Amino acid sequence: MDHEEFSAGPVAGESERYQEGRRITWVSVGVNLVLTTMQVVVGLLAHSQALIADAMHTLSDIVADGFVLFANRKSAEAADEKHPYGHGRIETAASLVLGLILAGTGSGILISAVGRLQDLGNAPAVGIAAMWAAIVTLIGKEGLFRFMLKVAERLRSPMLVANAWHARADALSSLVVAAGVGGALLGFPVADAVAAILVGAMIVKSGVGFAWDAMAELIDTGLSEQEVAAIRRTIAETPGVVDAHELRTRRMAHQALVDAHVQVDPHISVSEGHRVAEMARSRVLKAHPQILDVLVHVDAEADMDASRWGKGLPGRSEVRARLQALLGEEAHAIERLTLHYLDNQVTLEVVFPLAAYLDASRRQHVETALRDGLAGDALYRLASISYESHHNGALDI
Repeated sequence: MDHEEFSAGPVAGESERYQEGRRITWVSVGVNLVLTTMQVVVGLLAHSQALIADAMHTLSDIVADGFVLFANRKSAEAADEKHPYGHGRIETAASLVLGLILAGTGSGILISAVGRLQDLGNAPAVGIAAMWAAIVTLIGKEGLFRFMLKVAERLRSPMLVANAWHARADALSSLVVAAGVGGALLGFPVADAVAAILVGAMIVKSGVGFAWDAMAELIDTGLSEQEVAAIRRTIAETPGVVDAHELRTRRMAHQALVDAHVQVDPHISVSEGHRVAEMARSRVLKAHPQILDVLVHVDAEADMDASRWGKGLPGRSEVRARLQALLGEEAHAIERLTLHYLDNQVTLEVVFPLAAYLDASRRQHVETALRDGLAGDALYRLASISYESHHNGALDI
C-alpha cells in the first residue's frame, strides 16, 4: 500500500475560516448599527414600544458580534502546549455567552412590555413612521440572515451559524413588530405591547436554545448515531481490523474528536498492529473531514468484558522468574521470549539458540522441565519451544 493512502485530505484552512468569519461579522455589525439607530430614533418619535424593543434586540446583536469577532480570532490560533487540540472551544464558549445575552435581553423586553400593558390608557398613539421602520428592518435582517448562513454553513462553524440564525430571529421579531404597529395604527393600542411581548419571548427562546447547544458541547456530548455509525464503518473496513468497539466522540466547535478501540490478529507484531491503527486513523480523517483527530487503541482480543482484561496475570519479570525456577541456569540461555496475553492466560513462545542445543538430550531436558512445570497452571500456556541459529535456521519443537 502506497503512502498516499495514509494521508488524509486537508480540511479548509483555519486562516480562511478566520477571514471569512471576520468579514461576515463586520457586515453584520454595520447593518445592525444602522438599523439600531433608525429603530431607536423612529421608535421614540413614533411612540412604538415594540420598535424600541426590537432596537434593543438589534443592539444586543452588535454586542454579540463583538463576542463573535473575539472568539473567531482566538479560535483561529494554532494549537500550543496548553491547548494541544487548538482553541476551537472558544467558539463554543462564545455561543454560550451569546445565548445568555439573548435570554437576558428578551427577559428585559418582556418585563417592560408587560408593564406597558398595565398602563395602556396613558400610552401615546403610535406613528406611521414606525411601520416603515419595521418593514425596512425586516428586509435588512432577512437579507443579512441569508448572507451569513450561506457562509457559516460552508465554513461549518456552529458559532457563525448561531449568529446567522440570530439574524433570522431578528427578522421574525421585526415581522411581529410590523404586525403590532399595524394593529396599533388601526386603533388597537394593545397590539404594540403584545408585539413587544412576543418579540421578547422569541428572543428568550432563541437565547436558551443557543446556550443549551453550547452546554451540550462543553459537557462532551457525542456526535449523532448516524455519524458514529459511519465512522465505525470506516474503521471496521480497514484492512487488518477484526472488530471496532468502544467508539467515543465529542464535539469541538465545527470539528470533533474520536477515540476508538480496534481488535487485530493477536499474533501479529507490535509494529504491524501500530500500522493497522495508523491506517484506521488516516481513513477516518480522509472520509470524515469534520474530524480533527482520532486516537486508536489496539486490542489483541475483544476486551469489552472486564473479566477478560488480564488483570492479575504475571508480567514479564514474573514470567522470567518462573522460568528461572523451572530451568535454573538454562533460563539464561533463552534468546527470545514472546508473551501473548489472551483468554486470561499468558501464552509463551520460547526461543533458544540452536548452536547451544544441538545435543538432543539437553533439548529434551529443557522441554520436559517447561512442559511439566507449567502443566496444570491456569495462568500459563506453553505455545511453542524453538531453536534458532544466527543464520536464520530454526528448529521448531
